[in-house]
Amino acid sequence: MNRLLTKDLYVGYQDHMIVNEMNIQFNSNEITTIIGPNGCGKSTLLKAITRIIPHSKGSILLDGQSIAKENTKKLAQKMAILPQTQDSASGLTVGELVSYGRFPYQSGFGKLTSSDYEVIDWALKVTNTLDYKYRAVDSLSGGQRQRVWIAMALAQETEIIFLDEPTTYLDMAHQLEVLELLKDLNDSQQRTIIMVLHDLNHAARFSHNIVALKNGNLIKAGTIEEVMQKDILQQVFNIDAEISRDPRTGKPMCLTYDLIRA
Repeated sequence: MNRLLTKDLYVGYQDHMIVNEMNIQFNSNEITTIIGPNGCGKSTLLKAITRIIPHSKGSILLDGQSIAKENTKKLAQKMAILPQTQDSASGLTVGELVSYGRFPYQSGFGKLTSSDYEVIDWALKVTNTLDYKYRAVDSLSGGQRQRVWIAMALAQETEIIFLDEPTTYLDMAHQLEVLELLKDLNDSQQRTIIMVLHDLNHAARFSHNIVALKNGNLIKAGTIEEVMQKDILQQVFNIDAEISRDPRTGKPMCLTYDLIRA
């Protein structure tokens, strides 16, 4: 079942459209990665789907209902988003930051319940950040902070998690750490993961599906095998790519590439 889809979706400002006539179905309980060159509309699409920004035309449907008409707290109980640039967590401890993920379930004065604290500790354990619970977020390394932000998203207890470039500014080891955590969440808890990545080989290794965009248009959406094709990558990135097989996973990978010059 595809719980989430877009129909003839346009996103833009006045006469300038950034996303054009986008029709995408996101497979439930799988990992889908959105790829494409800088400025192609990846982050804009993610923000529109999660209602951070409004869309101009078309519709975004979750469980058959338009998200535009959904109650904000109810929507936050169904989908969580980790944006590319997180709000400042200055002065907050890890536990305090993760507790913000319980906001959609609070009412009245917003006092946390024993059940809320159980979910917070569970999210910290799953992301291997429980030892940091009383440490300042600012004192953590980049990889540690990213796992804490993911813990906050997990504390929302949503089935769908969106992440906009979750590996940006992380070194190679911390990139793998974050992506392996997301894969484990998908494998063990069947969380639907939808994210934006720049690294083609990371997208191929850790995803079930890829959505390839260019200039706000959908070029190809499909399985890794369907999208990691020489002609698709040429169309999207203007590169002449050599596609091989990852010796560890057996999945397609971009071995090397050259720019195609006019």
